[in-house]
Amino acid sequence: MAERTTDQVATIFSSAGDSVTVINTAKQAYETDDEYKDAIKRNVEHLETIKTYKKEDGTTSIWTSENFTAIDAAIDAGKAKY
Repeated sequence: MAERTTDQVATIFSSAGDSVTVINTAKQAYETDDEYKDAIKRNVEHLETIKTYKKEDGTTSIWTSENFTAIDAAIDAGKAKY
């Protein structure tokens, strides 16, 4: 895999906001409890995974100055829901 560009990293980080939104959204009327919990768990796992993304060297994080405050809070909140 080629090294991710700055734009690709920015897109990944921006898209993580979608998972934060899912986690921070209340259960919808059409969702069963299990469906809701599964969706929360998938999004928490996704956020945890992207936080571990590395450069091609396998050790250096792709993340530089990004602020993970909202992501970390969503992970904690999500884990409390399932």
